[in-house]
Amino acid sequence: LTMSSAASTSSLPSGLAVLTTFPDVLFIPELIFGGLVWILVASSKVPSPMLQGWVMFVSVFCFVMTTALLCLYICGAHGGSSSWITLVSGSDKPQGFFPPCAAVLEAYFTYSIGLFSTSPLIMTIYQENIAAVVFAFLATLMYVIHKVYSLLRWKSS
Repeated sequence: LTMSSAASTSSLPSGLAVLTTFPDVLFIPELIFGGLVWILVASSKVPSPMLQGWVMFVSVFCFVMTTALLCLYICGAHGGSSSWITLVSGSDKPQGFFPPCAAVLEAYFTYSIGLFSTSPLIMTIYQENIAAVVFAFLATLMYVIHKVYSLLRWKSS
């Protein structure tokens, strides 16, 4: 893996080179962990739909944004333009803020289920939510690392 330097705009990756440069290679774990959160939250029967709705919105939003950004990079939509770095560092701000909020809410909800759970159905929901919390924090970690390095690339451009 090579660190993509933004000193020159020609160093922005395009095509499959996106999968070999850092921080852009983080798209893959973002998609995997974000998709797992989405699946786990969608599959659990939820006694608090408002909270889970927010977690679901965040996971779907980040999954779609990551997929769109990856496709744009692979297609070479930036065309070597220096404004692309600013666009990308600004457009992924929600991906640096929303996932930590959603992961904390999911963890709090899971913790509160665990305190009062005795039935087997509630324990199943609890176990699914534990998995969702773990993957939500892993996805959050990937989003934040990607965000930090995108901002460093923007600053050095």
